[in-house]
Amino acid sequence: GTVSRLVALPRQSIIFEGLNDLVKCLEIILLDPEVVVLRIKNRLDKTYDSSVSAGYRDVALNVRLVNDSATELALDTHVCEVQLILKHYAEMKSDEGHKRYVEFRNARAE
Repeated sequence: GTVSRLVALPRQSIIFEGLNDLVKCLEIILLDPEVVVLRIKNRLDKTYDSSVSAGYRDVALNVRLVNDSATELALDTHVCEVQLILKHYAEMKSDEGHKRYVEFRNARAE
């Protein structure tokens, strides 16, 4: 088999002190010609109902790398998730915070 058949979604988080830095990072990603952004889930949008995520918010990007190295390794079709998170919300993902989130989701039968 080849890695191009992988179905797991690798995920990485970048944590920011403030919103301005998060926005700057998002702009850099969007302008990078070697990154194809397939989807943006903006859970920082004020219209997002954070009650469905126990108050957690972030900006999640589904991306693909499109450069010679990615193509040579058969990774140019592989989708990755990049989470842009404000420090306040990242603290919710700590061991104890994540445990509470799992309990929250289980209570909602998700």
